[in-house]
Amino acid sequence: MPAHEVLDAISGRARVYLQKDQALDLAGGAARGFGRARDRQHDIVSKLAAPRIDWVPDLGARIGSRDWWRGLATCTALCAATVTLAPGFTPLVGAVPSPLAGAEWEEMRAQGIAPLGQGATTGRRMAANDLVAPLANAPERPTLELSATLGQGDAFDRALIRAGVGRGDAEAAAALVAQSVDPITIPAGTRIALTLGRRPDRTVARPLEHLNFRARFDLALSLARGAGGLTVNRAPIAVDSTPLRIQGLVGSSLYRSARAAGVPGKAVESFLKAISTRLSIGRDVTAADSFDVIVERERAATGETRIGDLLFAGIDQGRRKVQLVRFAPDEANVDADDESSRGGWFDANGQTERRAVSGMPVAGRITSNYGMRYHPLLGFTRMHKGLDIGAPYGSPIHAMTDGIVTFAGRTGGYGNFVKLLHGGGMASGYGHMSRIAVSSGTRVQQGQVIGYVGSTGMSTGPHLHWEVWKNGAAINPRAVSFASVAILSGAKLRAFKAKVAQLLAVKVGG
Repeated sequence: MPAHEVLDAISGRARVYLQKDQALDLAGGAARGFGRARDRQHDIVSKLAAPRIDWVPDLGARIGSRDWWRGLATCTALCAATVTLAPGFTPLVGAVPSPLAGAEWEEMRAQGIAPLGQGATTGRRMAANDLVAPLANAPERPTLELSATLGQGDAFDRALIRAGVGRGDAEAAAALVAQSVDPITIPAGTRIALTLGRRPDRTVARPLEHLNFRARFDLALSLARGAGGLTVNRAPIAVDSTPLRIQGLVGSSLYRSARAAGVPGKAVESFLKAISTRLSIGRDVTAADSFDVIVERERAATGETRIGDLLFAGIDQGRRKVQLVRFAPDEANVDADDESSRGGWFDANGQTERRAVSGMPVAGRITSNYGMRYHPLLGFTRMHKGLDIGAPYGSPIHAMTDGIVTFAGRTGGYGNFVKLLHGGGMASGYGHMSRIAVSSGTRVQQGQVIGYVGSTGMSTGPHLHWEVWKNGAAINPRAVSFASVAILSGAKLRAFKAKVAQLLAVKVGG
């Protein structure tokens, strides 16, 4: 039988044996068994086949045998031949620039950056030699260009003195500026450009030669020194006061759409507050609605732009339009008891409605309702004439609508207590405050903070006791709508209609 057939027969019997041996199938035993079977196969084949020399055996197996030593000798011979026949490592010679000398070397050293140890002069001052002639006095500059910034609550002359202007010139300049504009009205942060001239000697301050600044948005002032002293020059700046009108679709977010259209952030906030008095932004306003915003804008001839307050807020829902206009009927003669004279947001018909800022005067949850209840401290059932609103200690308490403080102090079981008179027979009270923020006799506006949540008086924890009276009788606060309506008439209505027509005539983007 040929040798290769004998090897195949032995390998087949070895595989059958290994498959039946369960112990060798675990933890790599089969691999070890297969290795031993292969060694036995190799010995049998070696005996049956013709002898053959393996010059490159595996040096990791049968260490110390004749074949292993033969392989080691072969590997050593190959390594020695490689080292002997190697070409070696010789450096490659590149082109070397010619050395610099003379003027070229000096120019290179002046423009280059090199270590001081190699003769560089970078970053080092050279001492004066015999050719330098010292001066007795260094000459001063003929003029100095300076600037001053007016701080918050700062005086004009004090700002000039800090910049280096002499006291006499500073006071004279402030007096000249006061003839053209009230120094108090000059906005903080205004920069003043100064030019100081030559002085006769170093013991006196430099004279003020020239001064200029922006006194107002529509006025620039400059002072110059002439033969008779300082003189002022007024330079009025032309200002275009055409309002800015922006329209667009509400989309997914009214705020983001208005901001993307170019409405300033402060104007968007005022717009949302005005519209929320007539519509629910989240419920009534849809993505298909369009908004209409008009804000104050001043554009100076010098290129500056100043944005003012919101003048007009509109929402067009197709079937319904909401148009609100900010209007102050008589700013010179404001009647505290006449809501229409105080100004505010009026619709196109000249009617305004003032509502409460929220459903409750403090952000919290109702812990006790209006009506009969078991008193937790007195231990019997009696009438609870208000609402108890649980809130964190120190939470601000807001006035539900405009009113006059008729009482602010401590009273019995209510602890720190504030009572407001709203007119029309309506009044409200706020008890158990930790601190009172108003005083008796003062007028408060809707949403104004009047105190802070506490637990004074007969109280089991921090909360607000809120009561409402109608003609002296306690009523359920949740059944009251804190809203008031003001309607323009006569000359005020005519002035309002004229303003509405003027605003609606403004072009979009104009």
